Amino acid sequence: MNAEKRKRIFERLAAANANPTTELEYENTFQLLIAVLLSAQATDRSVNLATRHIFDICKTPQDILDMGLETFTEKIRTIGLYKTKAKNALATCAILQAQYQGVVPDTREALEALPGVGRKTANVVLNTAFGQAAMAVDTHIFRVSNRTGLAPGKNVREVEDKLMRFVPKEYLLDAHHWLILHGRYICVARAPKCAQCGIEDLCEFKEKNLASAERRSARKTGTARPAKKAALKRP
Repeated sequence: MNAEKRKRIFERLAAANANPTTELEYENTFQLLIAVLLSAQATDRSVNLATRHIFDICKTPQDILDMGLETFTEKIRTIGLYKTKAKNALATCAILQAQYQGVVPDTREALEALPGVGRKTANVVLNTAFGQAAMAVDTHIFRVSNRTGLAPGKNVREVEDKLMRFVPKEYLLDAHHWLILHGRYICVARAPKCAQCGIEDLCEFKEKNLASAERRSARKTGTARPAKKAALKRP
């Protein structure tokens, strides 16, 4: 995929959603960090359902420490890997309180030193909370980048590095959110909604799912073949 096509893709994504953001619910940077930490191998919806009752009363690391591991663990038990995540969250809160006076640090090195915080989590916080150009490649971004030809790579780090190089600078800050949302709602894993895709003509995926749109068009024009006859021609 060439640079001109990439630029046109992001022009359209920006036109469709001028102010993209995470779907995780939070009120401050600390809550965002905890929400992202909990979201690994879980949906944003499941995290939001669990954290609403926590974030109502927990605004700082000390609040969660005061809640205690047992209570916090019970409150997030609907989230995958909740026991490990609860331990990491409490350990992270302890470090934030002891070393940073309860304030979330704004450097990758400091963030990745926190328990349960990997490169992807750090990238989300750096981008969403601190406005830094960072690309948190999750399963959705990895799929969209490879499927469209935008930034193909064999692993998430390769895709991340390519996106950081290939995405036009004027779109780099919001690209993370556009690509996640596109992968979550349009370029889905099993049956991509190519007929509804605003960048379908720019996408280089060779097996586009346009059958539904073709059938709708055929019904409107009266050119659709009866199902039985069509079935007879299948091998």
